[in-house]
Amino acid sequence: MIRFGVIGTNWITDRFIDGASKLDDFKLNAVYSRTEEKARDFASKYNVEHTYTTIQELADSDKVDAVYIASPTAYHCEHATACMKGGKHVIVEKPFASNQQEVQAMIDTAKQQNVTLMEAMKTTHTPNFKLIQESLAKIGPVRRYVANFCQYSSRYDKYKEGIVLNAFKPELSNGSLMDIGVYCIYPMVALFGGPDRVKATAYMLESDVDGEGTVTVDYPSLNGVCMFSKITNSAIPSEIQGEKGSIVIGKLSDMNNVKIVYKDGSEEVLNAGQEDNTMYYEAKSFIESIEQKKLENDINTWEHSLKTMRILDQARKEIGLVFQADEK
Repeated sequence: MIRFGVIGTNWITDRFIDGASKLDDFKLNAVYSRTEEKARDFASKYNVEHTYTTIQELADSDKVDAVYIASPTAYHCEHATACMKGGKHVIVEKPFASNQQEVQAMIDTAKQQNVTLMEAMKTTHTPNFKLIQESLAKIGPVRRYVANFCQYSSRYDKYKEGIVLNAFKPELSNGSLMDIGVYCIYPMVALFGGPDRVKATAYMLESDVDGEGTVTVDYPSLNGVCMFSKITNSAIPSEIQGEKGSIVIGKLSDMNNVKIVYKDGSEEVLNAGQEDNTMYYEAKSFIESIEQKKLENDINTWEHSLKTMRILDQARKEIGLVFQADEK
């Protein structure tokens, strides 16, 4: 039984707990929030006894073996490092951190403390993503990767009213590229590695974060296009184009509604029969890494996280998106 603490009391933490609770070796045992009231309110939903209002208390707790971190991106490195130094295994929500320097510092700490560290990119753990990997040869050679994830944020309505919430604050290392674009970029890295060239464009909001944007990349034998937005929706699927056909992905964030469309127009459905809550798979893989005493997950490797963050860093440089964390 792995006793978990959670940092963050928003909807994504609820989703992680829901997915992880399907595992026999998961136990939610502690909740952190900056305020005692929020911590206790969240803990009461799950009949959890232990609550903490400082990260150090959680890091030092003998009631916790592992920590799920869903705090704002700007705090990922700080929170992960503190917990790992307290001997805790850590799974950190995407994006892993604010920049490559922070990601490397987290990896170094995991090695020093001999604990498991994993980025919580759920899509690469799904059974359908494995089918996509195995099906690349059917459509190859691959010539184009097109990832599209545009999801209008309810927080944008508040933004237009003059209320800037966390999703649009650069001091929290947020914005469309980090929150949404990473869903497009990370699977590309998992499939094809790091690109040779990165270019980016974006629509910048007055709060100095990007509302929407596009990242284009070049590999030796294929091109990639990643489109993302928090201020528009899109009905267009994602696609991996090969000379023999294309793999079409209806919902990139869960790797659902996947099929191959061959040159002759025939289709092949790729469906491994996934759990509705795909966070189940990342939780399962993380716990397996802990139990197998692996510091690094076999699927969401540190190299994938570093290569993804290099792309994010370069894209931010291209569009002029600067975080306070870059100045440390």
